[in-house]
Amino acid sequence: QVQLVESGGGLVQAGGSLRLSCGASGSAFSLHMGWYRQAPGKERELVAAIASGPGIKYADSVKGRFAISRDNAKNAVYLQMNRLKPEETAIYYCAADPDWLRLVRGEAGYWGQGTQVTVSS
Repeated sequence: QVQLVESGGGLVQAGGSLRLSCGASGSAFSLHMGWYRQAPGKERELVAAIASGPGIKYADSVKGRFAISRDNAKNAVYLQMNRLKPEETAIYYCAADPDWLRLVRGEAGYWGQGTQVTVSS
């Protein structure tokens, strides 16, 4: 019913920036949306989430460097990533769910295919 497609990943040097995009198709009204990442051998972690109404959550490790935003008219969510670090190399996934708690607990009903972000030193 809802399909999420990410774009914007790639190779960047440490200290550089990338902007990820996620577009939603189908019945995407009133969905909370967010970004997760997972590196080989590491646990999946929430990077940032933004509610359909007021409300934003960031991982402590990215506060001050990353910014999540959304465009409801386009059914899209974005992640601006600045001053990237090599340890942030991972596959980044877009996620969405009508329930905020399900989203931030990693139990979202909808997931994108992922986009690779590689940060070189």
